[in-house]
Parts: sequence; C-alpha cells; structure tokens
Amino acid sequence: MKKYVVTGGAGFIGSTLVRTLLNAGGEVAVIDNLLSGHEKNVLEVRDRIKLHILDIRDGTAIAPVIDGADTVFHLAAIPSVPRSIDEPRPSHEVNIDGTFEVFNAAAKGKVRRLVYAASSSAYGDSETLPKIETMPAKPKSPYAVQKYVGELYASVFTSCFGLETVALRFFNVYGPRQDPSSAYSGILSLFMKHLIARTAPTIFGDGEQSRDFTYVEDVAALCLKAANAAGVAGKMFNAGNGSHYTLNQIWSMLQEMEGVKIPAKYGPPRAGDVRHSMADTAAAKAELGHAPKFTIEDGLSKTLAWYKGSL
Repeated sequence: MKKYVVTGGAGFIGSTLVRTLLNAGGEVAVIDNLLSGHEKNVLEVRDRIKLHILDIRDGTAIAPVIDGADTVFHLAAIPSVPRSIDEPRPSHEVNIDGTFEVFNAAAKGKVRRLVYAASSSAYGDSETLPKIETMPAKPKSPYAVQKYVGELYASVFTSCFGLETVALRFFNVYGPRQDPSSAYSGILSLFMKHLIARTAPTIFGDGEQSRDFTYVEDVAALCLKAANAAGVAGKMFNAGNGSHYTLNQIWSMLQEMEGVKIPAKYGPPRAGDVRHSMADTAAAKAELGHAPKFTIEDGLSKTLAWYKGSL
C-alpha cells in the first residue's frame, strides 16, 4: 500500500484529496496546523488517517512524517490574495519558508514524488485567454509571488536534488467544506452562505470579472493523476476546467437554482485581483490524463446541497 502525505489535509481541498487517496487504497497521513483547516473536515475518515497537528515551518517536526512516503501532496498554505496584502509576513513565512521545509524534508526522506499546489494567480492580469503554461509569470500580489516561488523551488529540487515534482496551478476551486466564515473566504462559499440566508452578497468590482471555476473533486482527481503520470517530473500544469464565468453569471445561476431574486451589492475592486482567468488544459489532458467530470451546473448543485445540510 502506498504511503501518501497531504499537507493542509484538513483544509477544503486537502480533505477532498484525502478521501480520493483513501478510495484509491492508500495509507494517508495529514499534516495541518488547523489555522485555516478544521478537524471536522476529516471527521468521518478520522479513524482511517494519521493526523499530525504540525506547522510546515517546523522542518524537524514534519520530517519523520514525510520520510519514506511515496507521494507528498503539498497543499498547506495561507491561500488568500487580500490576506497576503493585509498580512504579508505570515503569508511569506508559510507559503515560502514552509514550502521550502516540505521540499527539503521530501528530498532528504527519499520521497518518490511531490505534487505542489501552485496558483493561477502567477499569470497576473495579462489579457490573453486562455492562460497557457508557456506564458511568463506576472504576479500582482504577495500571494501570487509566494506561490510562484514554490514552482521555482519545485523545479530546482527536481534538477538539483533528484526529487520528482509536479506543480499544478489551481484556478478557482470550489465545492463542499469551503469555509465561508472569514473575510478572506472564497467567493463561492460566500455566495452559498448568502443564498441560504437570503441576504445580498457583496461583490468587489462590477462583477464582470471572470474565473475558471473548478470543482474540488476534479482537482483532487488530477492531483492523483499527477502523482502517477510518467515523464512529467519538474513540470508545471494548469489545473482548471478550460472555461470561465463572471461573478454576476454565477450569482444569477444560484438565484435561479433557488428560485429567488436577491440583487448583489457592489464594492470597490480589491488590490491584487486579476480581471479574467481561464486555463488552457491541453497539456494537463495530454500528459496527465486530466478529464474534468463536473460541469459548472453540476458542481454548483452539489455544493449548494452540501451547504444546505451544513450551515
């Protein structure tokens, strides 16, 4: 049985990946300091995993957990553009220093492969759509810089230290267990919260900014494919759907699903936000076997059903 380690495994995306790995027959260890993750996210599988409440910045503490793993999935981060602007130091320490400690422990622990959760924010605000992996990085926020530095470290750890790495640039991932309680929460989790409460969400900007919204189970499936694909060490791939929708369109879809009309409120655009984002998925399909199963309608419906049962 393969040993998998998921950093950030009690988080929104990580807890879905944990379930995917368990279903694939793996032995799963989770590293999470529960800063943005929650133990309740893995409660139903708690007896099937090893949960280590550790900070990835503590290389000495995480090394024994990572040692000898087949694959490490590095998802732990402070995942917020606005928060990285409001509080740049902790974001830097977790997203850069912590990432180095994970890579270093994996290399020293003879891990076969490390899959790194990169970010589409690295592309910046270029007008060209879709975003192709060969485009130069033009980050607009500390968070985008931090996640891009992780990509560079991934490549270097492959070339210098023999650690196989694959970086996946996540686009706008959504789905069950995304926490809507923070001011830095993802927009779709906030939409769900307001829709159920029948209150108006605040959209920063005019709502015509567009995103490649990707259902979390599709992302988790791609992570596992990235762990197993041959001939991809040291490479970076887009992890999106290859489509994009404006925030106004998404809010309209959700209102239609519930049969309500709740006009959104609008606020000033936020610093660091990009206008449009959409992935070119050709490379991920060709080299990793990426095959998203969920349409935006399917994903929104499943996500809404989960929130209705949880909030």
